[in-house]
Amino acid sequence: MLTKIRKILGGIPLPLFQNPTPVVAVLPLEGVIGTAGRFNSALNLAGVEDEIDQAFDVYNVKAVALAINSPGGSPVQSELIMRRIRALSEEKKIPVFAFAEDVAASGGYLISLAGDEIYASTASIVGSIGVISAGFGYVGAIEKLGVERRVYTSGESKSILDPFKPEVKKDIEFIKEIQKDIHDFFKGLVKERRGDKLKGTQKVMFSGKFWTGDEAVKLGLVDGVGDLRSVMREKYGDKTKFKHIKEEKGFVKGLLGITSRRKPIAEEILSTLETRSEWGRFGL
Repeated sequence: MLTKIRKILGGIPLPLFQNPTPVVAVLPLEGVIGTAGRFNSALNLAGVEDEIDQAFDVYNVKAVALAINSPGGSPVQSELIMRRIRALSEEKKIPVFAFAEDVAASGGYLISLAGDEIYASTASIVGSIGVISAGFGYVGAIEKLGVERRVYTSGESKSILDPFKPEVKKDIEFIKEIQKDIHDFFKGLVKERRGDKLKGTQKVMFSGKFWTGDEAVKLGLVDGVGDLRSVMREKYGDKTKFKHIKEEKGFVKGLLGITSRRKPIAEEILSTLETRSEWGRFGL
């Protein structure tokens, strides 16, 4: 029948009857997760929402592949990104595959839970399912400098964890309660998304430790070891094409090389140090 139709139309190919080449949309999710005001090039939903939408709108897209490289950060922004990806996946019936690159730890691993399947390289760092709060105490410093600390509050806990005051036991207990709530929330998401795939004990998996890709497979935190292109071509064929989703700049901004308002130098230095500290926890 198809041959007869082609003869009638003079042998003109009929795209309608051809199988288009499968396409995988590659969505990079990189950097420390948080608000733009705290970290340089912070990863948050507001900054990547357009790219997420684009990934699911690619013509003939068969799957969305997340290329994740993040040491973590804000649990709220991590969940917002993960939930947005899941919502579009379910709405458009397009599967999602997550790939840990150098590191998918803490909030970075939380984002990877958007994947129907998660993969890592052998040397990837995966895990760190826990909560951390870090800071400095300056009580001894201001005493040496002869500085008197004056704080006036309405509300007995308004100055909780003030770094210029000695630590108070009840304040420490309070922050630990907050951390426990967030940790329970994180553990709940892992169980929700990984389910029966989890093989390790909760004491080990949720201890805050992190592992290489091979060890993460043994624990069931990831489904296998492999790189994005190889895994996707194994699933959709050797002719699979990849569409990399990139941030679009405005025409004038692109010409001028403008990406954002420049921060004061002191803020820029502090932001850079905080960012390096987050990556440095994983030897990167």
